[in-house]
Amino acid sequence: MSEIIFLSNVRLSFPHLAEPQKQINEATGKERVSYNCEFIMPQDHAGFQQFMQRYGALALEKWKEHAQTVMGMIHQDRKTRCYGRGEEKINKKTFQPYDGYAGHVFITAGRDTAPQMIQADGSPVDPANTMAYQQLARKMYGGCRVNAAVKPWPQDNKHGRGIRCDLIAVQ
Repeated sequence: MSEIIFLSNVRLSFPHLAEPQKQINEATGKERVSYNCEFIMPQDHAGFQQFMQRYGALALEKWKEHAQTVMGMIHQDRKTRCYGRGEEKINKKTFQPYDGYAGHVFITAGRDTAPQMIQADGSPVDPANTMAYQQLARKMYGGCRVNAAVKPWPQDNKHGRGIRCDLIAVQ
């Protein structure tokens, strides 16, 4: 089973691809930089099914006989997982799911360096060519259809156990 999951024809949401999202840790005062976004897809999307299978295999490998218990704990706590049902993505002002999320599932992926950008014809953008990278990244707006490559990984550290997803590439 491949470590990288390919998501085809999914909707992009909350993209931070051209400019990273910057967050300040209130406890330490350190700034955290993250290129990230969410991918919205139908519940029966093949990429989501593959993601869930990979997550199960990673959990079994990481937590062995405790995998089912840990996965249950992760599933109960939205903050420990990078996936969810659209109905869980609630707008804090309206208390309703964000537009386009209801009836779907989503995967959140990110990384601290810019992900690989791939043009519509399949050719990669040279990361050293910042103008070409920025031009393509700015074309990717919330709601547009994209293809993406993500890589799930199990979190088990001082912040707890969870499932996270690295953002590898976006087309």
